Formats: sequence, C-alpha cells, structure tokens
Amino acid sequence: MRTLAEIATLLGCPAPPDGSRRITGLATLQEAGPDDLSFISSDAYADQLATTRAVAVIAGKKLRLPPQTDKAMLPVDDADLAVAKVLELFAPPVPRPPAGVDPAARVATSATIGSGAAVGPNAFVGERSRIGARTVLHPGVYVGDDVTIGDDCQLFPNVVVRERITIGSRVIIHAGSVLGTDGFGYRWDGTKHAKVPQIGTIVVEDDVEIGSCVCVDRAKFSTTRIGRGTKIDNLVQVAHNVQTGPHCIIVAHVGLAGSAKLGAGVVLGGQVAVRDHVTIGDGAMVAATSAVAEDIAPKSVVSGTPAMPHRQSLREQAALRRLPDLVVQVRKLQEEIEALKNRS
Repeated sequence: MRTLAEIATLLGCPAPPDGSRRITGLATLQEAGPDDLSFISSDAYADQLATTRAVAVIAGKKLRLPPQTDKAMLPVDDADLAVAKVLELFAPPVPRPPAGVDPAARVATSATIGSGAAVGPNAFVGERSRIGARTVLHPGVYVGDDVTIGDDCQLFPNVVVRERITIGSRVIIHAGSVLGTDGFGYRWDGTKHAKVPQIGTIVVEDDVEIGSCVCVDRAKFSTTRIGRGTKIDNLVQVAHNVQTGPHCIIVAHVGLAGSAKLGAGVVLGGQVAVRDHVTIGDGAMVAATSAVAEDIAPKSVVSGTPAMPHRQSLREQAALRRLPDLVVQVRKLQEEIEALKNRS
C-alpha cells in the first residue's frame, strides 16, 4: 500500500491536496474502486472520468480533458510509461526457488554456479556450464554442456538451453522456450532429404526478454544473435543465423527465416513472415500479418503481402474492395460494346 504523495513524487508530479490518502492498487477508469489509482492516455476515454471511482488519475499532459474537481489529477508526459512505474510498486514478487542448488536438481561437477544463484527442483546443468551470480533457474530448466549464462538472469520452468550457447546478463526467458534446436537445413541428394549439420551457436545479449514457447535455432555455422534489449513475444520462430540488432520488438507468431537480419529498433507486428537473407533496416516497422520478401529500407513503415510501403498497401486494399463493383461495370460496358457492334 502506498500514499498518493509517494506516487506523485515517483512520477514527478505536484503534490496532490490529499497526499496522505492510501492507494491499494491500479485499475482502469471503469473498474477502479474508491482506494485505487487510475489512468487515461487517450481522449477517447474522457467521458469515463465523470463516473470513475478512482482516488486520482494519471493523465497525459497533451490530452484535452474536462476540468475535474472531485479527484486529483497527476499530469505526466507519457501515461503508459507512468503506469509501468506505478505497477512496479504493487507487483507481487514472482515466486522463485531459494538461493543454492535444490537437492532434486542435477548439476555437473564441472559446472560453476555463481554467488546467490538459485537452481530449482529437477533443473539440470551440464558439464562445464557457468551460471552467473543471482541467476534463477526455475524447476525443470535444462542447461546443456558448455553453456554460459550471465548475472541476474531468470529462466522460467521447462526452458531448454542446448549446448554451447551464450546468454548475457539480466536476460529473462519465459516458460517452455527452447534455444539451440538444430536449424532447419536439408538438401535433396536424389533419394532423400539429407540433413545439413548445424554446428554453430546462439548468443543472446544483455537485457533481452524472450516470451513463452519461443524457438531460437542454432546457426548452421557461426552465430544466431539476439541483440541487446530486444523483446520477443510468445510463439516466435527465429531460424538459424538470424541476426537482430539492439532493442527490436518482435510480436507473437513472427517467423524469421534463416539468415534474416534486423537492424536496431526494428518492430515486427504479429504473424509477420520474413524471408531468408532479407535485411530490414534500422527503425523500420512491419505491420501485422505482412510478408517481407525483399530488403526494407531504414525507418520504413510497410504492410501487406508482399510487404510494401504502408500507404500504397492501403490504397491497394481499398481498390481491392471495389473490385466486385468494377467487375459488374466492366460486364455492362462489354454488353454495350457488343450491342453497338450488332447494330452496325
């Protein structure tokens, strides 16, 4: 429980009149109770301010809101970012195994476990692997041989990190993800699909977060790399030799084919498909369900299948919706032309 004054100080807002008021949580305008804080980040919700029961409301400074006399307003530059800060105050701690190696875990004698690290029940750490200080391996995590995991990482239940993989510090990998499966490489030899050995590795740089059920394949040779600060949603496929720059956002169901390259700060919407060997430039954004078949220039915004400049894609979609009517018009014109020919 926090006071309104404490929250205002955290957000850099002026002290509210009733700063000693206790706040028990954060909720939407509609769901907030009389002891909750709420927020508004869009003018579209302005009408809900009159009926919300929230004690105070975090509000973007650029919004055009009616004056409020019955509740405190906390003006901020970015309401969503302010909400993230407040949520940290009320977030319950994530359950974690105690520091040390659980008796039900299996750790190779040649492995190194850093100070304050926790290895949960039924976790496995292979030969010569190194687990950094304060890193947490939740129950059922598998870490293969010759793996290096940095400090302050957290691997949730049933994560698999195969052999010879390097993970930086402050990395979070959510339940059920697999790093190090062989890249999908086969060659037809005349009678069957011959497997191409995948002898490379994976490097996950610092401050990366990987969602649940993500698959990151090891490189055929050299490295599959996830750049620092990149955030990957659930159910994403990253194929062999993919390179992502720093601070990319990759949303659920994205598929990155082999050797695709993302620059810094690239954003891929849900279900985007990226062809092998394609390069997407720094700061580019690809809309959901698009298919990228060619290189994308830096800072471009593209959409569609195949992906093209977003405005062009919208024009083509609008034209496509008119297609049934155009077909009818063309048929009428054909009939009129035929009628004129018959008269002549």
